[in-house]
Amino acid sequence: MTKPPLTLYLAAPRGFCAGVDRAIKIVEMALEKWGAPVYVRHEIVHNKYVVDDLRSKGAVFVEELHECPDDRPVIFSAHGVPKSVPAEAAKREMLYVDATCPLVSKVHIEAERHATNGLQIIMIGHEGHPETVGTMGQLPDGEVLLVETVADVADVEVRDPEKLAFVTQTTLSVDDTADIVATLQARFPAIVGPHKEDICYATTNRQEAVKAMAQKAEAMLVVGAPNSSNSKRLVEVGARAGCSYAQLVQRATDIDWRALGDIKTMGITAGASAPEVLINEVIDAFRDRFDVAVEVVETAQENVEFKVPRVLREPA
Repeated sequence: MTKPPLTLYLAAPRGFCAGVDRAIKIVEMALEKWGAPVYVRHEIVHNKYVVDDLRSKGAVFVEELHECPDDRPVIFSAHGVPKSVPAEAAKREMLYVDATCPLVSKVHIEAERHATNGLQIIMIGHEGHPETVGTMGQLPDGEVLLVETVADVADVEVRDPEKLAFVTQTTLSVDDTADIVATLQARFPAIVGPHKEDICYATTNRQEAVKAMAQKAEAMLVVGAPNSSNSKRLVEVGARAGCSYAQLVQRATDIDWRALGDIKTMGITAGASAPEVLINEVIDAFRDRFDVAVEVVETAQENVEFKVPRVLREPA
């Protein structure tokens, strides 16, 4: 039986970013150096496949530090943690490794610098997301105020409108964030922004690739986890860029074939915490049903690499 033809557009860049790759390596190297179990506070990155794979190797995932014993190593996730977490680990004399993405750490340092200069900070981010919790937790309560939308800007109550700065979560929609920043600047003309945009290169690059792909594809799938902020933003960006059907899937088994119907063009991308094996799994699922021709839509090239902490590079 002849399969119907399908042009499959594959976004580039897609999938793992340097911060995610580094965080996974940290867990793997910790297991190699100290043996199992190694504890990880929160999912190391937001992807079930990755977490399950590391769990099978001996990683134990917990939500809070009190769930960890004092005598085993603990790793802090790529999203970053409030200052109280390493402080508590040090108090308990625990061996810990911080896998916070260096680009998230940059935002932490910015926030502290602004506070040292006497500025109150407004953070653009998603309430409850571990990265937002971690960044706001770098400073005492009340020093960092959260806004999620343009509408929130009108309601935020600041200490002194002349002494303000803003930072952002690294995985936000570039366009949405630009609108919020413009609204902040209109209400608070003296507000100080970051020297370099806080939204990370990987988030920006993946969103630009999706915008380019959305012009070509009838439908789009984003491979990623439902708790992955950057993956959910890719779905939103695709829909706004003109793709009539944009959906998030964790695995090929999540694809809603009936909703796709008799498509002729399909776009595929992946969030920054989704491994290539899951992207290939989705492509293979399309090959089973269609005569697939793959075209890569490349909008940027990435060659960023972050070093792992020295403690893991030293001999045991």
